[in-house]
Amino acid sequence: MSRDFSREKRLLTPRQFKTVFDSPSGKAPGKNVLLLARTNDLDHPRLGLVIGKKSVKLSVERNRLKRLIRDSFRHHQALLGGLDIVVVARKGLGDLDNPELHQQFEKLWKRLARQQPSPEAKTGIGVSDSPHA
Repeated sequence: MSRDFSREKRLLTPRQFKTVFDSPSGKAPGKNVLLLARTNDLDHPRLGLVIGKKSVKLSVERNRLKRLIRDSFRHHQALLGGLDIVVVARKGLGDLDNPELHQQFEKLWKRLARQQPSPEAKTGIGVSDSPHA
């Protein structure tokens, strides 16, 4: 799977965001952030970011957060399968430094991935076949 963040990996329209907000199939609350997810019928995850002025005052901080979250998403998208994910920033998220943010998002991606029915479950191929399970 490529590690790009092309157009088809993004939630673009208000309707796509609304779908996730209205009926999330998974949630991963973190420190100063909430991830909402919903399965999509695609073979790749899509990401949407909600980082408002109210929760992160300075535009430089909002932009830093967006870059960091996108980067983290790129590295973990293989775990996430067909999910539409909306990241909602809360007050204080901009105060965390980059290593802390990376660490937090790594945990959140994994938590979301665990909540989803795995593709192996559908195909009948067990993960236990691997010697490192």
